[in-house]
Amino acid sequence: MTSLRSSARRRRAVAAVGAVSAGLLALSACDKPTPLATVTVGKNSVSSETDCYNDGKSLTTSELADCLKSKDIKSIKVDPDETVRFGVDPDIADEGWTILMNGRPLTDSSKKTYRTIPGSVFFNAEYGASGDSTLISVRQGDEKAATGLWSFKLKKDA
Repeated sequence: MTSLRSSARRRRAVAAVGAVSAGLLALSACDKPTPLATVTVGKNSVSSETDCYNDGKSLTTSELADCLKSKDIKSIKVDPDETVRFGVDPDIADEGWTILMNGRPLTDSSKKTYRTIPGSVFFNAEYGASGDSTLISVRQGDEKAATGLWSFKLKKDA
C-alpha cells in the first residue's frame, strides 16, 4: 500500500514540475509588451501600445513617417473647455518624451509620467490645428533620436 502512495506522489510531483516548466516555457516565448501611453479627457481615456517602438534603439525617419500614417490610431473626443491629460509608463518617461501636434513639437521634453494641456490648444490655429480633429503623438527619446511613437486622434466635441 505504501508503494502505491509513494508512486502516486511521484507522479503528482512529476506532473506539477511538468506544468510549471510548460508555463515558464510559454511565458519565455511571449514578446514583452511595449509601454503604454494614455490620453484622458474628463472621465474618458484611451491607451495605446505602439508598433513604433524599438526597445530603446533609434527609429529611422521613414519608420516614424509610416507610424504617423497608421490607420489604427485610437481617438478620443475633446471638449475645448476640458483639460487633456497625458500619461506614460515610466519606461517612456525615463528616456524623456515630447508631445507632438500634427508632427510638430508642442511641448518641451519631459521625464515626468504625467502632463496636462488645455483642450482648446488642440483646435487653435496658432498651434497648427485645422478643422475638428488633430493628430497628437507622444514621441519617446531626445531631440536627436526617437525611440518610440504613440499616436492619438483628438476629435472636437462641443
